[in-house]
Amino acid sequence: MSSAASTPSPGESVELVEHAPAVRRALPDPVGRALAAAGIVDATPDPYAPGHWSLRAGSKVGAVAVTVPGGGQVTVRVTPKVPVVRLFFLLGYSPVHHRSWHDGQVEVAEHHDLVPALAHAVERQVDRALRRGLLQGYKATEESALVLRGRLREADQIRRRFGATLPVEVAYDDFTTDIAENRVLRTAVERLLRLPGVPREVRRRLLHQRARLAGVTAIVRGQPIPDWLPTRLNARYHHALHLARLVMDGISAEHSPGGLRIDGFLFNMNRLFEDFVTAALREALQTAGSGHTVRLQDPHHLDEAAAIRMKPDLVLYGPDGTPCAVVDAKYKAEKRGGYPDADLYQMLAYCTALGLREGHLVYAKGNAPHAAHQVRHAGIVIHQHALDLDQEPAGVLMEVEELAQWLVNTPPD
Repeated sequence: MSSAASTPSPGESVELVEHAPAVRRALPDPVGRALAAAGIVDATPDPYAPGHWSLRAGSKVGAVAVTVPGGGQVTVRVTPKVPVVRLFFLLGYSPVHHRSWHDGQVEVAEHHDLVPALAHAVERQVDRALRRGLLQGYKATEESALVLRGRLREADQIRRRFGATLPVEVAYDDFTTDIAENRVLRTAVERLLRLPGVPREVRRRLLHQRARLAGVTAIVRGQPIPDWLPTRLNARYHHALHLARLVMDGISAEHSPGGLRIDGFLFNMNRLFEDFVTAALREALQTAGSGHTVRLQDPHHLDEAAAIRMKPDLVLYGPDGTPCAVVDAKYKAEKRGGYPDADLYQMLAYCTALGLREGHLVYAKGNAPHAAHQVRHAGIVIHQHALDLDQEPAGVLMEVEELAQWLVNTPPD
C-alpha cells in the first residue's frame, strides 16, 4: 500500500495507545483525511513517503471503522492507559450514570479492550432486564383512523379533511411495548452491532436481544433520546438503561466524509476524568456533613465588567455562602518537565477572582502525589494533586476523601 490511491484490505487495523507517541502507517489519503477531519486521532501525511500517515491518539479511546467505497476497511483502535475495569469504575461517577452501578455490578468478563468489554456488559444487563419479558406502558399516539378511538383532534380534522367524515384524526393512549425504556435498549443494541471489534459470541447474543426487541422502534440518529423516569415498575431495567445511555452518549461517528463511512464509538477520557473527580469529590464533601455547599461548573467572571467568563469545575462554599475552595480537574499525566504552566495561570485567575488564598489542580497520576507553588506578590498557593488510577477503586476513593478533608479545612480568605 505505497500509493495514495491504494485500497485497504478487509480487516486491516491500526492499534494505538492513548497519548502514546505517534506511529507511522500506510493509509489511503482519504482515510487519513477522514480520521483527521473527524478528530478521532491526530493524523498528518508524511511529506517524504506518499501514502503514509503519522497517527497519534489523544484522549479519545475506543474503536472506529472507516469503510472505503468499492471495498476495504480500516479499523483504528485506541486503548486506554487505565485498565478497562478501572475505566468502568470511573464511568459509574458520570453525571448521567452516577452511582447507577457499583464496582462489580457491571461485568467486563475477560475482555481487556474497551469495545468488547462494553458490548459484553450491555448484553448481560439487557438480558437480565428482559428475562421477565418486555415492559409495557401507555404511549400517547396520534393517527388517522377509520374508526373513532380515544378523542377526536378537531383542529387537525378540520385542517386536514376539509369536512370529510373519514378518516378521522384521533389521539389515544396505547398500551404497548414500544415505550421509552425499550426504545433505548433497542437503539443501544443496534449501535453495538455496528461497532468494530465486538466478539462473535457477544454479537450472537446481541442479535438474540435484538430479536426480543423486534417490535420496538429504534431511535434514529439525530432524534432526541426519549426520557424515562426510574420507578419501582422499571427497576429491573435501571442498570441496562444506564449502560445503554452510555453507548448512545459516546462520541460516536456515523457519517460519510468524501464518500467514506465511519462507524465507531469513542470515550473522551478528559471529560470522563473531570466527571469522576467532581462527582466523587462532591459525594465525599457531602458525606463529611460540614455544612459546606458544592457547585459544579460554577459560572463566574474574571473582570469587573463581567466580560470574561470563567467556569471552574468545582467551587466549595462555606456555611456563610462565601467561596472557600476551588478545584479544576485535568486529565494529564505529569511529564519530566512538570505539568503545563497554563494550568497554573488558569488556577491563579480563579483564585484571584474568587478571593481565595489557595487553589487545587487535580491530575491523573504524576511523579509525586502533591506539589505546591507559592505565587510571588499574591499570597496565593496553587496545589497540584495526582490521583493514581492504577490502584484499586477503594484506594482512589481514599485519595479523593483526603482531598475533600483538605478542602474543608482550608480557611477562607
